[in-house]
Amino acid sequence: MPDRDTEKTLSVATPTLRDHANLTLMNGPDAGCVYPVEEPEIIIGRDEDVAVHLEDASVSRRHARVFRNGTGIFVEDLGSTNGTFLAGQRIERAELVSGDRLQIGPSYTFRYAVTDEAEERLQRQLYESSTRDALTEAFNRKYLRERLGSEIAHARRHKSALAILLFDIDEFKRTNDVHGHLAGDAVLRAIADKVRTLIRLDDVFARYGGEEFVILIRAHGPQDASRLAERVRTEVAGISIRVPGEMLSVTVSVGVASLAELPEDAAGQELIAKADERLYRAKGGGRNRVISSDSSGPGA
Repeated sequence: MPDRDTEKTLSVATPTLRDHANLTLMNGPDAGCVYPVEEPEIIIGRDEDVAVHLEDASVSRRHARVFRNGTGIFVEDLGSTNGTFLAGQRIERAELVSGDRLQIGPSYTFRYAVTDEAEERLQRQLYESSTRDALTEAFNRKYLRERLGSEIAHARRHKSALAILLFDIDEFKRTNDVHGHLAGDAVLRAIADKVRTLIRLDDVFARYGGEEFVILIRAHGPQDASRLAERVRTEVAGISIRVPGEMLSVTVSVGVASLAELPEDAAGQELIAKADERLYRAKGGGRNRVISSDSSGPGA
């Protein structure tokens, strides 16, 4: 008997998609990130300007290169200290085959694969969904915690500044209670959109939980971080957010802390804790303010 419940449609052949060679990072803070092998060569290493940047002391500045040679794609070690490995064997140069595991030093492993456009797009979407907050598109808390460790290591290695802003939406529970959770969601999205216009590409913007957000900023000491915090505060206060029946405005309180204030062996959680202490003081001091030091004087 024919299946009378099945709707008859015209079958159209799926177009052939062009194959892409790519490297997918298997571990570390950016696990799941896909690096296309599109240029004649890409360099993997610790230098800031390489195509695949790995912030780890065990990785050499220019550790290895992946390059095209005729119809094949090869990997070559660039005289690294801790070696380049393929299938567990240290190599100087070798051809890559789809499915290979490429290890850079002791800490990082990549999967090399040749995929079509649809599969590569799916891999990128999976990476985004694993690192981003679905509502605001800011990074999520898990990603922030992993990234914070590598940023602290980078700052100490290069003797550079690192600061963190922790901010909280004032009276957010009241917004949800009075206007509903859809209005609360609209507030969160509007603030995230505004903050993205105020920070650099190198800065890390993450939703820390509920109505709390973090901005992690490289090469910014206490004064620059305080100025950015004040700008975030004033810009958010100027937002008008449309909800059914009216326009809402909100404010934020901000706590600021810098790595230079902490002991040399302090971990990421201690940097967050210092910013959180100051955020708590900002909330207790009347909200809609920035606290960037342990001083009790004006502007603290």
